[in-house]
Amino acid sequence: MHSMTAEPLANLPDGLFADDAGRPRCTWCQATPFYRQYHDNEWGFPVADDRRLFEKLCLEGFQSGLSWLTILNKREGFRAAFANFDAEKVAAFGEQDVERMVQDAAIVRHRGKITSTINNAQRVLELKHEFGSLAHYVWRSEPAAADRPERITRAVARTLSTSPASIAMSKDLKKRGWSFVGPTTVYAFMQAMGLVNDHLEGCHSRALALKARAEFVVP
Repeated sequence: MHSMTAEPLANLPDGLFADDAGRPRCTWCQATPFYRQYHDNEWGFPVADDRRLFEKLCLEGFQSGLSWLTILNKREGFRAAFANFDAEKVAAFGEQDVERMVQDAAIVRHRGKITSTINNAQRVLELKHEFGSLAHYVWRSEPAAADRPERITRAVARTLSTSPASIAMSKDLKKRGWSFVGPTTVYAFMQAMGLVNDHLEGCHSRALALKARAEFVVP
């Protein structure tokens, strides 16, 4: 969950704000139009594409200790640096690539996270060999409705930083040799790629994400 800092309007439930057209959104995306676009069109919507899943998991790892908006603003830089998150290409990166990226101001220049991304790309290839796709692997961890809160209010959202499913996936990924995939990072990934829908009740994107999930074919 990315932090909710903006104040809600008085006529909306806590945790929501309205744009000029009166459309309610989760307050955490209030800072910029770019952030709102991410909230409206990506966050909580189901993803089956392995490249996009790998990108989201890597970026959540880079986000640790930083704001998500910082990562979002650098996303094109990350894509350029990491071969558009093509796992096969990233898995073949060597020390020269690491040094290139440590000097690249368009991304977060954290050597440990850069080398982790290369390592994790190699682990993606192993998962694909075993499960057919990264998508098939992660969608096995979709929680049952009974294991989710009945209503996502701001008070409930504040408690959602990990889950039994994110703890289990984190543990399994680490066992498989992944790094920077703690339970909080994995839960943020689950939120971002639609394994869970944590848009607040009353947010206009919540119903859209639910509709997208209803129409989604699980890999």
